[in-house]
Amino acid sequence: MKKVLKKRNKSKFLAIAVLIGGKSSRFGSDKGLFELSGKPLISYLLDKLSEFKYDIFLVANSLKQTQKYMEKIDINNLTAFIIDDKDITSDKTLITPMIGLFSTFKELKRLRYKKVLVLSCDTPLIKKEVLKYLIERCKNYDCCIPQWENGFLEPLVAIYPVKKALKTAKKNLKIQSYKLTNLLSAKWKTNFISIEKNIKIIDENLSSFINVNELIDLEKIKEINMKERKNN
Repeated sequence: MKKVLKKRNKSKFLAIAVLIGGKSSRFGSDKGLFELSGKPLISYLLDKLSEFKYDIFLVANSLKQTQKYMEKIDINNLTAFIIDDKDITSDKTLITPMIGLFSTFKELKRLRYKKVLVLSCDTPLIKKEVLKYLIERCKNYDCCIPQWENGFLEPLVAIYPVKKALKTAKKNLKIQSYKLTNLLSAKWKTNFISIEKNIKIIDENLSSFINVNELIDLEKIKEINMKERKNN
């Protein structure tokens, strides 16, 4: 289910999808709408995404959640809301990013997009330069995903092939495997981008990978944001 607003780009090469439907259990409220310095957290991310020319989708867990967002944020730069498709699982109360991604891939396949840049609403410090770098590095690959030296991947700052990822997401949901890195397939041509060797060059503090999980994290976000503003 979706609510279409408008298209920003006729190209179907890439869309951008931001997951907003998480439980936020540790945070205590909807993270995306929590106000940081008088501005919803997700708006910091959307302001950066609006500078790109790709269609932007917000992926919610319910129609009720989309209504809350429409009341609180500027929706002029959005293309549509995508709502979790709960028909894929017998547990209609299940909330997991895997359902959000399955729903995203399913809808974007219908709309004939080839790839999708997937992000989470709780990364307000993500750098435009990092996003641009990932987009540039995905053109000859199925998937482009940042990787730490210890092998840890960042599945919610990554680019996926819509059709192929739909198949792997569906398969994982059927076997109740919700680990996001299981989306990747050995059959894909995947570009693993070194965070320490490549991304650190354009994001010295690696603030693009700082997530807001608890209220205490907001103080860290404020501190880094202030330092970066002074340096700029």
